[in-house]
Amino acid sequence: MAGRGTTATAALERAGIPFTVHEYAHDPRHESYGQEASEALGVSPDRVFKTLIAEVDGALVTGVVPVEGQLDLKALAAASGGKKAVMAQVAAAERSTGYVAGGISPVGQRKRLPVVLDESAMSFATVFCSAGRRGLEIELAPADLVKAAGATVASISRP
Repeated sequence: MAGRGTTATAALERAGIPFTVHEYAHDPRHESYGQEASEALGVSPDRVFKTLIAEVDGALVTGVVPVEGQLDLKALAAASGGKKAVMAQVAAAERSTGYVAGGISPVGQRKRLPVVLDESAMSFATVFCSAGRRGLEIELAPADLVKAAGATVASISRP
C-alpha cells in the first residue's frame, strides 16, 4: 500500500480491521466528491458514504450518510443527544479532523469526534467512505466501520 497510506488506513491496520483501498483520479472540477467516487469506482451511490462535520449544541460531530442523500441535521442532533445542529465551518472541520474537505474520513481523525453512521449502511455487505484524501476510498463491512469509528447507528439521512 506504499504511497496510499493515510491516517485512516493506518488506524484500520492498527485495529486489525480488514479493508480494501480503492484509488481513482480525482477531478477537481467535479461538483460532488462522493458522486465522483461512485462513478469512478462503478459502485452504486447508496453504498458510497460521505463524511460531514456538523456542530451539535456547539460541539463538532461527524455524520456519515449516502452520497446521494442529505444529512438530516435535526436527526443528527437527536442521535447525538443534542437539540440543535448546524453544518460546521470547513476550516473547523479540517482543523479538528486533520483531513481536507472532500477527503474527510470518519476513521483516524486527529481529534476523535463522535460519529453517527446512517442506518442504511447496515443493509450492505460492504460500504465505501473516504480513506482520508480526495481520490481514495476504503471499502469495509459496515459493522467494522462502526467499530473503527466508534460510531452510533441512527437514521440521519434524507433524500
